[in-house]
Amino acid sequence: MRAGRPLNVVFYQTDSGNEPVRDWLRALSKEDCKTIGADILTVQYAWPVGKPLVDHLGDGIWEVRSRLDNRIARTLFVVVDQEIVLLHGFIKKAQKTPADELALASKRKNLYLQNL
Repeated sequence: MRAGRPLNVVFYQTDSGNEPVRDWLRALSKEDCKTIGADILTVQYAWPVGKPLVDHLGDGIWEVRSRLDNRIARTLFVVVDQEIVLLHGFIKKAQKTPADELALASKRKNLYLQNL
């Protein structure tokens, strides 16, 4: 079943009010940020989306797979009540998603769900 259009996109927020994915995006070049933003927008309007743009990592966590000029970015998210919650973003340096990156996204997902 396709979701209603478009899904809201929200940034995971820490207890201190920081938004790690927003901060990560701001640290990237304008071009990289634009590419990642366009990919997230595609997910927002076309959910559910499959490979090659989106992949399921397990435990309800998904990744937006963005190809930048000379590297690959991943934005990890969950879908909760018709909202895309952006949990974590990083530049991928290995074939497989590093366990620590996935663990951080999982921790943020659990904290987000506890605070609903």
